[in-house]
Parts: sequence; C-alpha cells; structure tokens
Amino acid sequence: MILVTGAAGGRQGATGRRVAELLLERGEKVRAFVHSDDDRAAELRKLGAEVVVGDLREISAVRPAMRGITRAFFTYPVTAGLMDATAAFAAAARQEGVERVVEVSQLDAQPEAGTPRMRRHWLSEQVFDWAGVGAVHLRAAVFFENLAVVAAAAGRLALPLGPPSTRIPLVAAADVAAVGAGLLLDPAPADPVCLLTGQMATAGEAARALGVEYVDLPPEEWEAGAMDVYGDPYAVEHLTHLWAIFRAIGTGDHPLYRVTDTIERHGGRPPMTLREFAAS
Repeated sequence: MILVTGAAGGRQGATGRRVAELLLERGEKVRAFVHSDDDRAAELRKLGAEVVVGDLREISAVRPAMRGITRAFFTYPVTAGLMDATAAFAAAARQEGVERVVEVSQLDAQPEAGTPRMRRHWLSEQVFDWAGVGAVHLRAAVFFENLAVVAAAAGRLALPLGPPSTRIPLVAAADVAAVGAGLLLDPAPADPVCLLTGQMATAGEAARALGVEYVDLPPEEWEAGAMDVYGDPYAVEHLTHLWAIFRAIGTGDHPLYRVTDTIERHGGRPPMTLREFAAS
C-alpha cells in the first residue's frame, strides 16, 4: 500500500493527483490522503483508491493514514503549514517503519536560498532525513503551471523578470509526478536528492510557447496584483522573491541552470517541453 498526499489535486501542478493516477494505472494499491471529501475524492474512489480525509498538519489524522504503508509520496502546496505537515508525516512514517518517502522540494532548497519557501523546503528535507524513512527529495524547477496561471489570468506573460532574454529553469508537473511514481515503485537504492529541470527557456521563449506576449512588469505592480491571481500571501511571497532571483541572474549562468537526466531515468520518458504542455 502506497500513501499519496495531495491526491485530490489543485492549481499548483497537482503532482499528488498525478502520482495517484499513475500508480493506480499500474495496478498498485493506493491510499489517497485528501483534505476534503468532494467530487475529486469520489473520482479517486472510482479509480480504485482508498480515500482518507484529514488535515496533513494534524498527527491525529496522519498516524492512522500511515498504518500498513510501506512507501509514501509527500507534497504540500505553497501555503502556510509546510513544517507542521512535514513533522507529522515524518514522525508517523518513522513510527510505521516506512522504507521510502518521496517528497517534492524545490530546485534551490538550501539554508541560504533566496526565498523563504525554499529555505523551509531545506528544513523539511532535514526533518525527513532525521526521521530515517529513506527520503528522496525531488528538487523541482519552476512548474510550467506557474507560468500558465499568469498567462491565463492576464492574457500575457506579465512578470517582473527583466528583459525577455532572462533565463528560467522549468519543469512539467507531469514529469515530476512520473519521477515520483517511478521512485516509489523502484526497489533499487535511490539518490537522496534528485534535481528535476526539463527545460531551460528565456522569458520571451516561454511566452511564445504559451502563445502570448511577454511583458516585463515592475516588481511593485506584480506584487500588487498577484493576490488576485493566487489568493494566498505565502504563494505571493515565494513567487515575488523567485522572480527577483531570476531577474538578478538575467542571462547569466548558474550551477542549477541545466536540464537534468532525472526525468528520463526515473520517469521513463524525455522531459516534456513547455510548447508540448501548452498544446496539451
């Protein structure tokens, strides 16, 4: 039995939903952890999942969901509560003797990272490592979905990234999910940190792939309007800092600015491009 969090899916890539569906398609037993018992949960039951409803930040909900689990997938949206959810999940997994937890982190998770969310992800990684649950950290680049949400809301890719030549490391949420599912099913030892970048693109190239124009938005204008798009101060905080990092690097190089082989190696296919994502 594999436990999958975030299984209902959402606007931020829905990696948990995608992982659950991939595992069910392969005939695996899936326990889907969801926050609300709604239509999405009902659809998971139709697909064959065992659905449990609860708050991922509450150990009283996570412990019973973890019983009988051998491997688990952990993801948490860009909102408040990451560390509470991490602690509850890691403690329950350790108590149950879980042998592998595959968790979604961020590309530059480190103590000195340029956004508070990436620093929290580094702390989350440490907690899972201390728990001794065979943690594998998927350090993912910027999801295509983040750009698509902006383009859909504004009809253009209006971001504070500087000139259209500014480079961005990107990845499809579907590829992150494919890697997650692959690692959950692979009996072989895995690297504890997996970097996931499927495409390097400039801001201008990303806009063209999405079929819109790119507009360099002043940072203060972006921040003022971002709540209308994302509706969450934590998401706005993270993305505001993230765009500032890319703007500062511009057309320059960075050790993390490279397409990685992780998607093909663990996901079993070449990385999706942003143009393919837009077409689908």
